Amino acid sequence: MTRAWILPMLFVFSGSALATGLIFKGSPGTAAGLLLAFLALAGVNSPLVFPKSIGAREAQRRSAVDGRPVVFWRPGCKYCIRLRIRLGSSARQLHWVDIWRDPAGAAAVRAANDGNETVPTVVVAGRPHTNPGPGWVREQLAPHT
Repeated sequence: MTRAWILPMLFVFSGSALATGLIFKGSPGTAAGLLLAFLALAGVNSPLVFPKSIGAREAQRRSAVDGRPVVFWRPGCKYCIRLRIRLGSSARQLHWVDIWRDPAGAAAVRAANDGNETVPTVVVAGRPHTNPGPGWVREQLAPHT
C-alpha cells in the first residue's frame, strides 16, 4: 500500500521545497502556481483518482456475474491514468484491481503478458487485452449500460 503513495508524495515534497525556495527569493505568486501544479500532479498520480480497487479473485467473480471488464492497473502508470481519465464516469462501471496491492492481480497480469507486469491490462470475457484504447473499453461496456 505504501508503494502506491511514493510518487504522489514525491510530487508534494518536491513542489513544497521548490515553492519554499521561490518564496524566500521573493516570488510568492510563482511559488503558489508551482505548488498547485505539483499538487495536481500528485493528485493525478495517486490511487484516489481511480475507483476503489478490489482483489483479483473478487473482480473475476463479479465480472463472471455481471460481464463487466476487469482492469488491472498500478499507481503512477501514465497509460492507466490516460485510460481512467478518458473513460470519465463510465470508469466506475469497471472492476479495478491495483496490482501493487494484490499479488494475485500481479500474477494474472504476468500470466497474460509473458511474465511482464504491463498495465493497464483489461480482461473481457476471460481474454486479456494489454493497453487497449479508451474507446474500445467503452464499447465493451455498451451492453452493460
